[in-house]
Amino acid sequence: MSGRITLFYGAVINPQTLRSYDAHPRCLLAVGPDGNISWLVEDVAPHDLQQVLLQYGCSDEHLVELKDGEFLLPGFVDTHTHAPQVPNIGTGQQYELLDWLANVTFPTEAKFADVAFAKRVYQQVVRGFVDAGTTTCCYYATLHLDASKVLADTVHAQGQRGFIGKCNMNHDCPSYYSEPSPEESISATHSIISYIRSLPGASSIHAAAGTPQPLVQPILTPRFAISCTAPLLKGLGEIAASDPSLLIQTHISENPSEVKYTNGLFPDAGSYAGVYDSFGLLREGTILAHAVHLSPPEVDLIKERNAGISHCPTSNFNLRSGVAPVGKFLDKGIKVGLGTDVSGGFSVSILSEVQHASMASKVLQFTNAATITTPSKAEDSKFENKQLPIPTLLYLATLGGASLCRMEKHIGSFAPGKSFDALVVSPSGKQIGMWGSGEKIRSTEKESESPTEKRDLDEWLERFLFCGDDRNVDRVYVQGRWIGGRSFTGF
Repeated sequence: MSGRITLFYGAVINPQTLRSYDAHPRCLLAVGPDGNISWLVEDVAPHDLQQVLLQYGCSDEHLVELKDGEFLLPGFVDTHTHAPQVPNIGTGQQYELLDWLANVTFPTEAKFADVAFAKRVYQQVVRGFVDAGTTTCCYYATLHLDASKVLADTVHAQGQRGFIGKCNMNHDCPSYYSEPSPEESISATHSIISYIRSLPGASSIHAAAGTPQPLVQPILTPRFAISCTAPLLKGLGEIAASDPSLLIQTHISENPSEVKYTNGLFPDAGSYAGVYDSFGLLREGTILAHAVHLSPPEVDLIKERNAGISHCPTSNFNLRSGVAPVGKFLDKGIKVGLGTDVSGGFSVSILSEVQHASMASKVLQFTNAATITTPSKAEDSKFENKQLPIPTLLYLATLGGASLCRMEKHIGSFAPGKSFDALVVSPSGKQIGMWGSGEKIRSTEKESESPTEKRDLDEWLERFLFCGDDRNVDRVYVQGRWIGGRSFTGF
């Protein structure tokens, strides 16, 4: 932030809970030189702006004034995606999960043994996620240590906030794409953790609220139970036990065939969730992707362990895996975020997940309507078998994802002391369903007579979530630094 305070004045939409968000048409927000939010005033009329600036000892020299139709929104958090699968995005849709891995995904990921290839591809991959509005991303890399370092370097250089995991996989993988032993997999895992923590700006994940976090952090990544032998899972569990600060990401109960196969491999665990639990890998900070076919005891176990679920509806539809009962998880108090799951999912944008999460909830609502036999049963459920409302969808894309990453005190909403990870959303573009005039909010007398109201922001948000794309992400900020978006021209 160049040692100065930067001020933003205009419309701000700020998620609060699963049921609510704040919409402030005339908010004044200050970002300090450390990239954290210094203060904000929720309602400042245009004629009061100079007076409020004086009260805080500021001038309008570094004031960023949003145009009519533009608004600030916390950056999106993608809690599950595969960076090396972007090259095969949009292909292999004729397959279900296990055949898709064998025929499409593993051959693509194996190419990342070539570090030069990894450098070329990851530059484009990370740029694509950033420009789509993803300020924090949980990335699966490949099993290759050097290529995983390249991904960490790329995320760090481009200024995105990311959790980078080298995949652990030594079982039921192609001979050309498998780690030779549990010992070598564990050794490489220690190496990538040390490497990422040596990057400039690295510090403890448990830093106090208001303290800037390291942009790039390691995350343990057993690909899924099928791809890991018991000795490998045991070794990863030991790493997790020795370092409670580490997040863990893996897959669970995505496809019925996968669930059946997993239970056969680990019959003593009792369930898919039980496999991870038995090795100490199910805990707070564990991000479980998909969770389409969990049994009721597994749901209870996940809640008991305070783990979270990454909802990946685009991938779940695309690979014919099913519809995850997200409403049930929310009613249970389980943490839920959204994940693009490229390339099972065919978009790098969390907006696609918002749209498909909405449709998935509607599918569950009309397909399960017959099972709700009494009004009291329907009233007992807040979210299960009901359409997810706009505040819930927004929360899952922002604060929900932040909570899975144990970052809700630092990102996911706007508040003094939190990092300024934000999007400037703009109606500019030629899409159908846009909004606003694109003029300065104080530029004409007519506008001052008809100021933007909260109901306008409600409409702008809904239109953006369902009609928007990267053309409407004008600027992307992480820790107060402008790193991407349509107007970005480079560092």
